[in-house]
Amino acid sequence: MSTPAIIADLSIVDTDRIIEMAWEDRTPFDAIKVQFGLSEQNVIDLMRRQMKLSSFKMWRARVQGRQTKHAKLQADGTDRFKCTSQRQITLNKISKR
Repeated sequence: MSTPAIIADLSIVDTDRIIEMAWEDRTPFDAIKVQFGLSEQNVIDLMRRQMKLSSFKMWRARVQGRQTKHAKLQADGTDRFKCTSQRQITLNKISKR
């Protein structure tokens, strides 16, 4: 399956969530891959298609080499980040307490 086919199969809600996760500093690309099956390159392609050029360039400059976006660059023992005010999230669905 090629990248355009993967991106074309996404719903609007999924596309919005992927973009939101990509902008978040502490959400690694691996989390996007687990939830949506998109590699880092697929996410880059999606962002390039969905954003204005200036916004895409700003995002790329922001995430390129950022330790929190790349699990391999994170400090040992840091599996994930969860804000204390964040609700329980299960497979991209927020459940109420």
